[in-house]
Amino acid sequence: MDLVKKDMRYICYPFMREASCLVDFEIRTDSLTTSIGTVFPTLEGDNVQIVREDLEKLHPMAYHVNGSVRGKLAVTEEDLQFLSDRYDFYVAHTKEQINRFVLPQGVEAAARLHVCRSEAKKSFRALHKVSEERDVPEILFDYLGLLANVFFVMAVYVNQMSGHEEIEFITKSYPMKKRKEDAS
Repeated sequence: MDLVKKDMRYICYPFMREASCLVDFEIRTDSLTTSIGTVFPTLEGDNVQIVREDLEKLHPMAYHVNGSVRGKLAVTEEDLQFLSDRYDFYVAHTKEQINRFVLPQGVEAAARLHVCRSEAKKSFRALHKVSEERDVPEILFDYLGLLANVFFVMAVYVNQMSGHEEIEFITKSYPMKKRKEDAS
């Protein structure tokens, strides 16, 4: 018996050698959870306290999403409703700035929230790959998709509260429809 292989200090994650896409999903959602954790030290001032409070609720939820495929489903309709309500809150405060495609940038907290948005999208995609191998509760897709959008509007909100202007991205790759105010 090789004692080195049984020594837990050499095992960073017990399922690492599985062939299932579930491993990639769990690693992706671990990265999402870690990214959320990096936002906290960058949230300064009372004007973004609501973001801190919301992230305190969302941070453990990323791990609940993580375990909801291999283990018991830990995301509820109430969790999804909370996330939907937070989305509506941030949209109500940023609607003038989110009606265009913006570059992911800004003050440090906003930039980190954009990383969280990207990690949520990667987690969604990894979950899709898992769904090709096994049944996945639809609520997990809804939660991750909405979570990515919440991180986007949170980032715009944080920039707004910090007085940082969004930079619009104008694509050279796709035809763009004229907005109503542009058409007049």
